[in-house]
Amino acid sequence: MLYKRNPQLNKSGELIHLLSIEGLPRAILTHILDTAANFVSVNDREVKKVPLLRGKSVFNLFFENSTRTRTTFEIAAKRLSADVFNLDIARSSTAKGETLLDTIDNLSAMAADLFVVRHSESGAPYLIAQHVAPHVHVVNAGDGRHSHPTQGLLDMYTIRHYKRDFANLRVAIVGDVLHSRVARSDIHALTTLGCAEVRVVGPRTLVPSDLSHMGVQVFHNLEDGIRGCDVVIMLRLQNERMSGALLPSSQEYFKSFGLTPEKLRLAQPDAIVMHPGPINRGVEIDSAVVDGPQAVILPQVTFGIAVRMAVMSIVAGNEA
Repeated sequence: MLYKRNPQLNKSGELIHLLSIEGLPRAILTHILDTAANFVSVNDREVKKVPLLRGKSVFNLFFENSTRTRTTFEIAAKRLSADVFNLDIARSSTAKGETLLDTIDNLSAMAADLFVVRHSESGAPYLIAQHVAPHVHVVNAGDGRHSHPTQGLLDMYTIRHYKRDFANLRVAIVGDVLHSRVARSDIHALTTLGCAEVRVVGPRTLVPSDLSHMGVQVFHNLEDGIRGCDVVIMLRLQNERMSGALLPSSQEYFKSFGLTPEKLRLAQPDAIVMHPGPINRGVEIDSAVVDGPQAVILPQVTFGIAVRMAVMSIVAGNEA
């Protein structure tokens, strides 16, 4: 049975936690994207609220720094009419030695209904999902180098919005793939949704050696990697996750793998440029591209609110 293999699903195959895109069927990904499409218009209303999570308590637990993800999750929960609580990790009892699961137990005792968790350790959201009561839901907001499912989903929503169909698309994911949970989520989502060609582009030191089983093509030259592509997803150098010198310098990296207007011309004329943020201008991408007509980086952020509304409303609406 599917639900026995995937802790994100209940006995009926419905989503009760969102921990990773890996292993989710296309139907669930499409359902999330379709639901998000219904929420996009909420941004344009005078009263930007719907009552789907009224009376529910959503706890944001961010053990790593975040701007876009944390803020859009908070906005999304409030627009669903939930009561939202942001735990200040630096001033919480975790600083006194309280374990992660003890923290979860104490917040659960405060009638938490949904936890949004970002953690530096891969697998932390899975641990929490296995620990909480059946009526409590967990959404992974990024765990270590493993997964960032809502970023992957908002990326898919952005691509579908601008390109409509995945079947004929060539998508390049460029940069520090080795340390990127976004890259992993994007690859799983793109292949599940039937993307024609997924490319990974980066220096040999920043591209994992085990990508062949994921159905992607690997390039170590930017020009070759983005040539003819419809979508270019740029990644930042995650220096905080690197151990040792994997690159000579940021200047050398930009020279070889930085996306400039000249290099972008090798992609399709109507190619879109994406980036999960935060952007390091002049390192992985030129400002002229960030601020140019092909960049859809700010729309990604806007769509992220609707996608996170969709995810929380779906998981909270399904019983374990």
